[in-house]
Amino acid sequence: MSKISCIELYHVRIPLDKPFYPSWIPGYPAMDNRFDLVKIITEDGVEGYSAGPAIASERSGIGNLIASYLIGLDATDIELMLQRLREFSYLGIRANWIEPAFWDIKGKLEDKPVYELLGGRREPVELYASTGEIKDEDSRIFEAQKRYEEGFKTIKIRVHEFDVQKDISHVKAVADAVGDKMTIGVDANQGWRVTIINDAPLWDFERARYFADACADMNIAWLEEPLPMDDYENLAKLTKYSKIPISGGEIHTNGKSELKFMIEKKCYDIFQPDAIMTGGIQHSLDVADHCRRHHLKFTPHTWTNGIGFAVNLQVLLASGFNGTKPLEYPINPPSWTIEKRDGILKKPFYHDKGILNPTYAPGLGFEIDPSKLAKFGKKFFSMNK
Repeated sequence: MSKISCIELYHVRIPLDKPFYPSWIPGYPAMDNRFDLVKIITEDGVEGYSAGPAIASERSGIGNLIASYLIGLDATDIELMLQRLREFSYLGIRANWIEPAFWDIKGKLEDKPVYELLGGRREPVELYASTGEIKDEDSRIFEAQKRYEEGFKTIKIRVHEFDVQKDISHVKAVADAVGDKMTIGVDANQGWRVTIINDAPLWDFERARYFADACADMNIAWLEEPLPMDDYENLAKLTKYSKIPISGGEIHTNGKSELKFMIEKKCYDIFQPDAIMTGGIQHSLDVADHCRRHHLKFTPHTWTNGIGFAVNLQVLLASGFNGTKPLEYPINPPSWTIEKRDGILKKPFYHDKGILNPTYAPGLGFEIDPSKLAKFGKKFFSMNK
């Protein structure tokens, strides 16, 4: 037993060199990589970390709830930790982004990577370059060529125009330029539409079907989130119809229960939960097992921050699906760079010509750099036993 003795929370802001305009929030100029970091310390001094994306100080009051529920409990009792996190949700708090910190502790105590604890093994992981902005056609082509030169064999581009013909034109420009040497995926960002700053297109089944047909004609490898994430009937209908795989599932905060329902309905060909946002590591692996039973594919979503990437890398290696599809690797220079994405880690997750070679480091496989946390982070909660 390794009892929790202290919980700390930090708000981290890593300034970007250039504004980042995420396709999923039209008109929003992100100036920082922002997230909340949880640090859980056990009585024997073992530290576990996880992080959830943040816009501002929206979690400023969460500490007292978390600490009162968790301090004094065995951090390695994952079932109990999940039950406590479920109890948070009764109060309207979705906090399963904390769950990976318990696995981090468990792995460090056993001196094993989390993927090994869960039956996985160390093996190379092919990555795909995941872009994050809407750009003009020339900029898209330049970006794709640069990623190819860096060694990536697969790239994902974003579309988010009101005019479907503009979306198709942008995809065609990239396909014509690099389609003979790169695999191309397309993300429509329709799963969770955001209109807080600018309006955003809202696809229906007919538009999604039309665009899927166009992508098939251009030999696009997959189409991601082409409809709202809770439009279950039309997602299943589109997936059955489409000539190319349909993927999604990154931000279903109900976790495995909703995703298992969607698997049984075959809402997607490829399910891609993000363990930070869809229930944690255990939920994600339960989803992977359900995909396997239903002859569907699985690969995690990873676009949050360097810690979120590390968590989902462990999930992939433990899932048995490594090699089925390249793992998402968020990279969108000059704003969203590897160094800014992984800004408080001692060793960023660099790739080698589009391949990542995981370490044998225990737990989640990263170390927090105390000097960088002090520079970019602000502690907003701490409670001891």
